[in-house]
Amino acid sequence: MFDGYRFHDGPVTVVVEDGRIGAVDSPGTGCPPNLTLVDLGEAALLPGLVDAHTHLCWDPVGDPEDLAGESRDALADRARRHAAAALGAGITTLRDLGDRDFATLTLREEYRRGAQVGPELLVSGPPLTRRGGHCWYLGGEAEDTGALVAAVRERAARGVDWVKIMATGGFMTAGTDPCRPQYSADELAAVVDAAHRAGLPVTAHAHATAGIAAAIAAGVDGIEHCTFLTESGVTASPEVVEEIVGRGVWCGITIGRALPDMPEDIKALMEGVWRNIRRLIDAGARVAFSTDAGIEPAKAHDVLPDELAELVRHGFTTTEALTGATSAAADSCGLGQRKGRIAVGYDADLLAVPARVQQDLTALRDVQAVWRAGRRVAGRG
Repeated sequence: MFDGYRFHDGPVTVVVEDGRIGAVDSPGTGCPPNLTLVDLGEAALLPGLVDAHTHLCWDPVGDPEDLAGESRDALADRARRHAAAALGAGITTLRDLGDRDFATLTLREEYRRGAQVGPELLVSGPPLTRRGGHCWYLGGEAEDTGALVAAVRERAARGVDWVKIMATGGFMTAGTDPCRPQYSADELAAVVDAAHRAGLPVTAHAHATAGIAAAIAAGVDGIEHCTFLTESGVTASPEVVEEIVGRGVWCGITIGRALPDMPEDIKALMEGVWRNIRRLIDAGARVAFSTDAGIEPAKAHDVLPDELAELVRHGFTTTEALTGATSAAADSCGLGQRKGRIAVGYDADLLAVPARVQQDLTALRDVQAVWRAGRRVAGRG
């Protein structure tokens, strides 16, 4: 068993009652009376994976700007299919950080009502961005402080779980620059203040080092990507890392894979990101792993297991990779008290894979069983 922090050797019995974990018996002495026993044999039991940055409405093989012309129903239908694919891969919790027309709220409410079984879903709605800024096609344009505060209030009224703001430009939108901030420190601070007053946390998309620094100074709860991008390359700023650690800001690193046909400049960027992750972890920063699923063909919505295995190929331990996508990712989403661990009182979101996963993380792809809130939703037999 991997409990969200470390592996435990030998047999184990996990008791599930009313969708939650009622007991964890590490010696594995047996099943209490009157309960059904599911014998997984030579398998490893893990907490369900958590993808803390995904885009369920996006079509990985489509043009992102096409989202601007799609109906809300079409967006919700696509999100539903993508969430199902993620759940089948053992990803039992998703945080959607950018839809259009608040389409993922429909899906979240379906799951909460029990209309169908799906992953735990947290949503932000359309991210806040400049007019024509990064991901403008999602409909979250807000050009000044007044518009930003009004947009936060709208999201709070609609019932989102998080507020997302594009603190810098991005790679997916023509005309924007990932090396430069999109908002001033005062504008970011106004968003954080309005969101926190409404009881909502804020996470900021930030590639540029200057944008990361501004978002941290504004008091955001999380930084997405946290690339430390400058005109001269990717290098973590020691001063900004120190601020991240001191303020306890979550770094939501969207990991990736080095693919054979990848341009050399993107490979160099990814290598820089892997170095930054090591620097952040070694400095004591709060780091979670996620995928940015939906943004391109290599980012299907079940890609998290593959990208975690890629981390191990680049020097990270299996435990570091799994922690970053279970207990740490759950904590970064504000769900650390009930997700991402196998422990008494936690939701019975569980994933069974071959026991060799402790030595070979590619075994995550060989899903043997998935449970969501104690209900088996995928797997063999």
